[in-house]
Amino acid sequence: MRLPDMPLHDPFVVADTKTRAYHLYTSNDPSVSGVDGTGTMVYRSDDLREWTRPVVVFLAAEQKELWATDGGWAPEVHEWGGRYYLFTTLHNQDRSIPVPPPNQWGVPFQIPAYMRGTITAVSDSLLGPFTVVDPARPTPPENLMTLDGTLHVEPSGQPWMVYAHEWLQTIDGTMEAIRLAPDLTRTIGDPVLLFKASDASWITEQIPAGRPNQLPPYVTDGPQLHRTPDGSLLMLWSTYEKNVVGQDGSISGGYVQTYATSRSGSITGPWQQHRPLVRDDSGHGMLFHTFDGRLMMVLHRPFENARGKLYEMELSGHELRVLRRRADLDGGG
Repeated sequence: MRLPDMPLHDPFVVADTKTRAYHLYTSNDPSVSGVDGTGTMVYRSDDLREWTRPVVVFLAAEQKELWATDGGWAPEVHEWGGRYYLFTTLHNQDRSIPVPPPNQWGVPFQIPAYMRGTITAVSDSLLGPFTVVDPARPTPPENLMTLDGTLHVEPSGQPWMVYAHEWLQTIDGTMEAIRLAPDLTRTIGDPVLLFKASDASWITEQIPAGRPNQLPPYVTDGPQLHRTPDGSLLMLWSTYEKNVVGQDGSISGGYVQTYATSRSGSITGPWQQHRPLVRDDSGHGMLFHTFDGRLMMVLHRPFENARGKLYEMELSGHELRVLRRRADLDGGG
């Protein structure tokens, strides 16, 4: 298969040095995997050009007493302590959560509050099967509607989950982090606020001031952390720069790939926002190194019926920039 033929939302690549194969994870799509159900599938390649048909590595319906079986968004796989940990976001509209207190504008909660968050599952293989470590609840606090959890490990060895706290609860979406136990099976302490979507000044330049119930929300989406050569911490994240909200609460228009940097090198920041790297209804990117040492970014475009796009990147200190679009690999278009 080639990337133009591969349904691919929220792509995540593991470049496995043991097998010299790239593993590209995304939500299960029965039209290509041949397996029904909410879950995660993986494509594999040795050159980023030709890919195997996907293999399903996680199915929510196969987990015992799992709190949710819908969603399956934004799967990521991280090696930790000799095992592989899958993070993916699930939701359950039949399990309500307490309505949160009024946000800073006094605007009421936008939709009925229900459980949504990232689960953690573990396997001894990149090809699964993955088993949820706590089937009773998501990893972030279950009273929050969150998504897109990712793993970050501080130089001290402390693991964190970084996630997006949904604009559905906050209007101004946030990026937050919470400490994880050494075996990643539970959280420690309370969440830490990293930044708000509106901290990116280029968003507020395009959205007029006023009450949030008279204008679109600010969205946080798709965090992924990367250590830079100068010791700074970089976070890729996505948002909408020109929002249109439908009657069903859906958002459209202006999905972009942007990033922020923590010059202190700490997850707690302070975080400096940068202007978007890629527009054109593109986002939820992540960085990885090829086996010959090139820094690459994979993202999906467009948001609906998404396909993977590849970019060769360059880091200069803490500044990230696009060198070129790799249309030779992703098929152009």
